[in-house]
Amino acid sequence: QVQLVESGGGLVRPGGSLRLSCAASGRTFSSYAVGWLRQAPGKEREFVAVIGRTSGITYYADSVKGRFTISRDNVKNTVYLQMSSLKPEDTAVYYCAAGSSPLPRLREAVNEYDYWGQGTQVTVSS
Repeated sequence: QVQLVESGGGLVRPGGSLRLSCAASGRTFSSYAVGWLRQAPGKEREFVAVIGRTSGITYYADSVKGRFTISRDNVKNTVYLQMSSLKPEDTAVYYCAAGSSPLPRLREAVNEYDYWGQGTQVTVSS
């Protein structure tokens, strides 16, 4: 069992930066890949980024590539999403989620994740 708690969301101006954190409980955290997904009002939940169990492999959605960086610290049981050059279209509730499926499947299907956090709101607006 893994429990996930996101933090770090807020209101930021276009072009600004935020760092989201996902704190996990459970001794098996390092056994899971962890992803960030987001859901904007009126839209379906979509993949943002995922990182493998040992940080060796990462995938990003095309819309955030070059602007967002996912990382993890298995000692602190925490995964981060550093977001830069934020745009209004990045406004959404951001969720972290843990999954045991292969990374390509976690990249393609949001329902492949086993555990979810409660989400944190990110609003990009002037």
